[in-house]
Amino acid sequence: MKQNYRIRPIILFVIFTVFGFIALHSTASAGEESDKNASMPDHDAMMEKYKEYSTPNENHKVLEAFVGDWDYTVKFWMKPGTEPELSNGTSTIKWIMGGRFIKQKTEGTSMGQPFEGMGIMGYDNEKKKYEAVWIDNMGTGMAKDSGTYDPVTKTFTEEGTFSCPMEGEKTYRSVTKILDKDSFTYEWYMNGPDDQEFRAMEITYTRKK
Repeated sequence: MKQNYRIRPIILFVIFTVFGFIALHSTASAGEESDKNASMPDHDAMMEKYKEYSTPNENHKVLEAFVGDWDYTVKFWMKPGTEPELSNGTSTIKWIMGGRFIKQKTEGTSMGQPFEGMGIMGYDNEKKKYEAVWIDNMGTGMAKDSGTYDPVTKTFTEEGTFSCPMEGEKTYRSVTKILDKDSFTYEWYMNGPDDQEFRAMEITYTRKK
């Protein structure tokens, strides 16, 4: 019998230790789950945030000035101090994705060759910036930029990058100015051989009547 009394405390110790570990683990798991649930956003708040993010607003309405059919003329400078190359074409700009973006489709000439280009522009409600991407048949890369709009001067100022077959990725700055309801200009700046910025392109758009 004495031997049994010696064993019983050991058995009880093991039982209490095991159950204590289980209880502690369960409490910790419950706490972790509670913390996890506490850190998760409220469903209604999350849906409201997504609604705000996905809904076009007054920043998108600014882009309405570009919608329509346009004739354009281009001046293009290969490097500073040279005579510009002149060309022209037509462009159609329309709303897509329920008023969230505008899509530009352009046809004309460039360097004596047929030119075709396409651009997408919109306003990112999360980043609070205008963003644009441009592709054309003069290369296989995409020009991408982002920037802001000044309602006082009616000017978009953006910075971005493009692929250059001679120098790799390069940066540029663009300035788009709404002159009136029937005209706007686009200027494109890049660094020249001396690493100084110069105006490499100027496009003047006139609304078709």
